[in-house]
Amino acid sequence: MTGPRVAVLDYGSGNLHSATRALAEAGADVVLTADPEVAAEADGLVVPGVGAFAACMEGLLGVGGDGIIRRRVEQDRPILGICVGHQILFAHGDEHGSVVDGVGIYPGLVTQLPAVRLPHMGWNEVTPDEGSAMFVGVSDQRFYFVHSYAALSRADLPEGATVTWARHEGYDFVAAVEWGRVWSTQFHPEKSGSAGARLLRNWLATL
Repeated sequence: MTGPRVAVLDYGSGNLHSATRALAEAGADVVLTADPEVAAEADGLVVPGVGAFAACMEGLLGVGGDGIIRRRVEQDRPILGICVGHQILFAHGDEHGSVVDGVGIYPGLVTQLPAVRLPHMGWNEVTPDEGSAMFVGVSDQRFYFVHSYAALSRADLPEGATVTWARHEGYDFVAAVEWGRVWSTQFHPEKSGSAGARLLRNWLATL
């Protein structure tokens, strides 16, 4: 019996192969693609991303990924964004004083973490809102982060979103979001051992 069909969106950014491998190990039937029809028809869409917000948006626009994401949201079909793939779901990203438009699924802004030590890199504990489905059965809530930018306020998110928080140098930031069929994580579940594997299985169970 094959698992749910999951398309990993290939727009030239992200840990494509590590994400693909982790999803396959979690039980998905995975395809790496930039084909809009394949991405539209898949049971779930994963949007990875590493590097700068602006560069990721340029790559995403180059393959029409913004339209793919928006159509899936309009059709209430599952999406999982990872790292910068989480960030580009926001309306704007502010890097070095330059504000770039994101996809706009979430209304707010991604900006630099107000911390001296950047990037925030390594394992960190997260604190989910009550009622989170993402973290069901995740006993060790430590995940692997590599980033210097994040959403910093619940006001940056849609009303009714379930938010997971993390803290770096005394500052809270958004570590994960659940909003309807859209889930996204600032951390890398594919690099987070058994906790990340359980989170991926939780997502696959919703497809």
